[in-house]
Amino acid sequence: MAVVSWKEILLLTGLVVGCYWNSLSCGFVFDDVSAILDNKDLRPSTPLRDLFLNDFWGTPMAEVNDISLNLSTYLHKSYRPLTVFTFRLNYLFICVLFLRVCRLFLDKTSSLVAALLFAVHPIHTEAVTGVVGRAELLSSIFLLAAFLAYTKSTGADHSIVWSPIALTVVLVAAATLCKEQGITVVGICCVYEVFVAQGFTFPMLLDTLRQVLQGKDGFPYAVLQTLLKLIVLVISTLLLVIIRVQVIQSQLPVFTRFDNPAAVSPTPTRQLTFNYLLPVNAWLLLNPSELCCDWTMGTIPLVESLLDLRNLATLTFYSFLGFLAYHSLRYKHSSAKTVVMALSFIVLPFIPASNLFFPVGFVVAERVLYVPSMGFCVLVAHGFKFVSHKGHMKKMSWLMIGILLTTHAVKTFNRNWDWESEYTLFTSALKVNKNNAKLWNNVGHALENQNNYARALRYFLQATRVQPDDIGAHMNVGRTYKNLNKSKEAEDAYLVAKSLMPQIIPGKKYATRVAPNHLNVYINLANLIRANESRLEEADQLYRQAISMRPDFKQAYISRGELLLKMNKLTEARDAYLRALELDRTNADLWYNLAIVNIEMKDPSEALKNFNHALELNPRHKLALFNSALLMQESGEPKFWPEANRRFLTYVEEEPEDANGYFNLGMLAMDANENAAAERWMRKAISLQAGFRSALFNLALLFSQSKREVDALPVLDELLRHHPEHIKGLILKGDILMNHKKDTRGAKTCFERILRMDPTNVQGKHNLCVVYFEERDLPRAEQCLEETLALAPNEEYVRRHLSIVRSKMAAMSAAGQPLTSAEGATAAAEEEEPKRVQEVAQGEEEGVGVDAVGKGAGDEKNARKSSAESLEGVAVDQSESLDSSQSDKQTKGKSTKEIKDIEKKRAAALKRLEEIERILSGD
Repeated sequence: MAVVSWKEILLLTGLVVGCYWNSLSCGFVFDDVSAILDNKDLRPSTPLRDLFLNDFWGTPMAEVNDISLNLSTYLHKSYRPLTVFTFRLNYLFICVLFLRVCRLFLDKTSSLVAALLFAVHPIHTEAVTGVVGRAELLSSIFLLAAFLAYTKSTGADHSIVWSPIALTVVLVAAATLCKEQGITVVGICCVYEVFVAQGFTFPMLLDTLRQVLQGKDGFPYAVLQTLLKLIVLVISTLLLVIIRVQVIQSQLPVFTRFDNPAAVSPTPTRQLTFNYLLPVNAWLLLNPSELCCDWTMGTIPLVESLLDLRNLATLTFYSFLGFLAYHSLRYKHSSAKTVVMALSFIVLPFIPASNLFFPVGFVVAERVLYVPSMGFCVLVAHGFKFVSHKGHMKKMSWLMIGILLTTHAVKTFNRNWDWESEYTLFTSALKVNKNNAKLWNNVGHALENQNNYARALRYFLQATRVQPDDIGAHMNVGRTYKNLNKSKEAEDAYLVAKSLMPQIIPGKKYATRVAPNHLNVYINLANLIRANESRLEEADQLYRQAISMRPDFKQAYISRGELLLKMNKLTEARDAYLRALELDRTNADLWYNLAIVNIEMKDPSEALKNFNHALELNPRHKLALFNSALLMQESGEPKFWPEANRRFLTYVEEEPEDANGYFNLGMLAMDANENAAAERWMRKAISLQAGFRSALFNLALLFSQSKREVDALPVLDELLRHHPEHIKGLILKGDILMNHKKDTRGAKTCFERILRMDPTNVQGKHNLCVVYFEERDLPRAEQCLEETLALAPNEEYVRRHLSIVRSKMAAMSAAGQPLTSAEGATAAAEEEEPKRVQEVAQGEEEGVGVDAVGKGAGDEKNARKSSAESLEGVAVDQSESLDSSQSDKQTKGKSTKEIKDIEKKRAAALKRLEEIERILSGD
């Protein structure tokens, strides 16, 4: 075998880099999303053994297909663990290896031409630029390596060398584990052994077989050697096939009529269409001017009659192929051997994707032409060699091959830009084919990911027009209408999709096929209508219908659990989540949702345990981090505070723009009397969320409790600017204005605002009474206290204050002093000021409580790869709680230290009450 020189390697490398360097700027598109971005098998946390238990897309090979009503799901059964393993690496190289193979059949110049053409052929962009295409590349590398190893299995004395054969078997297995078509290299090796290594022609084989059958002669020794080698190859191949069949549990993959319409068509439509696809693929190799990433659905209309003119293309293809096979198998010269090997590289690797022996999940796929294109390049190079050896055609042949290489290189370079994003990829496909609803859907998904719902809707609607019975297209329309807040139109679209689903016939059992994502139509419709409180039972019926069709439908249990929680059926909600956990105990979202149910069932310890389960599975689960930390914080147990603080810190690392995380860090710091840290976290929360109600109030409260009342006033002003109805903020501001700024008028304004909003507010009413007393308007103070007592007849301090005011009025009347002083405010300023009863400064801090229910874990934006609408997220609302100093209530779950602090504050308030009473009595 001729050795490949470094100059040739550098030439090929430069050409490949020149054609494909722009592919490095392309993103993950099309199947890359499922096979790479969403494939858990690629993540370091996934055990390595799972690669050998799951298919190419990360789906367990042992996953149950059959579901109730004899419906079954759609699984690829693509078992390619070595390809998945190499996604963790990043290298590929094949052109040089192909050049070495070409040197077996072509001279130095022609083999280089074949390798150059292979390097620039545009049909390869899907396999090279699309990252998922590495399956083809790796399988091809092992395929070529296996073939090269087999060529060394014959010694110089024509004896069998077994070590290359053993290596060939290993490499065949590796090629097959990368992609199924790798096993076809065994057939290529058989063709090489018979027609190249042993030099047989087809007539010679027939003559030898005839002599053996007639008993004239035994098998020649060379034939016996050939048979022995081929038997070893065939047996090893059968073992690989048996293992492969066992892995897929003896079931062929199931595909829908949308993926491959001809596969479910009757005779002769099925046979005519599948045979017509052969010249279509050949034309793509010959003229790769119109390339498309997806040829499924209605891309190629069915050939339904013998009178269809497209049958002429099929006849021409078979005639040309038969002509080449006839002449290559009839003669022994080197040209015949070159052609027969080229045909073996074209035909044999394509057989698994041809639909001729078993259906596949596509009509045409450019990536499966990667290995067949090798044989095509050998044929072109061989033709170039034949023409260039004719003197008058030599220059013309070089000119033509130069033009061919240049145009192919330019086409490849430009085609790479189509793979830059999903939008560019699918819009380029629509330029080639407008009869494929899947392409219209995928452009819609790309626009949907950009939040361009109006344009996305136009593409989804066009998909329903191109393929009216496409369930996924109608689901996409419904989801987009929902995103546009058009609920009625969304429901209509979902109902159309639901009507296209197989219907349950009472008392009758029948078999059909359903794509799993189509079952989400029940989930999406239920999610839509449950917004109407009067239709909750109807939504529950839809969830139960989805579960009845597929008892292992995990997402249906999740969504139903959420609905049952909303309906306050807590036990049933818990049972729904427990059933889902039986199906998947490694789902962190399920543990999280179960914890939310536990909170609603007033079982915080169980809730915390389930939050911890979720975090064991996913330590960065944002909602579990936040709500478990919140639960620890609200428990009032100081022993939980360090862990709660750590989880909040982890949460803000994940969600640095969420003000709630910083706010709760501030609340924890306040609980621990770390005022500087509390102020820092509160200010951070306010900077992220202007007008953050709870953060502003608690920061003002922090300043007030830290004897920084002056600093509290601008914070309260900002709070009241955003929330002018914030009564507690008005009470706190009025308290500071009266007791620290001596601004009776400002305090009066605050309390009057409170009463305008809530005339029954006891705190605001009583504090206004104190203002009247401060202004020496005793009749108004008396009337005010009487009204306050009517609002709160059981508040002893109000009754006592009323008694003091009346006693004061009686004393002043006896002394002949006026009960109302116009200069009361000035006189009061000159006298010793009595302290007003503080009704807010000793209050509890506001805090954020869990006000959430567990939702489904999905996201509508995944819809790029399916028609299913994903499920809603989890909301965490904040609530405020502030008790007055006169209240006998204690906050549930507060620590002993907190309770003692509150009691101290209340004692101080009572002491000030006694002081005021003493001043009033002696005035």
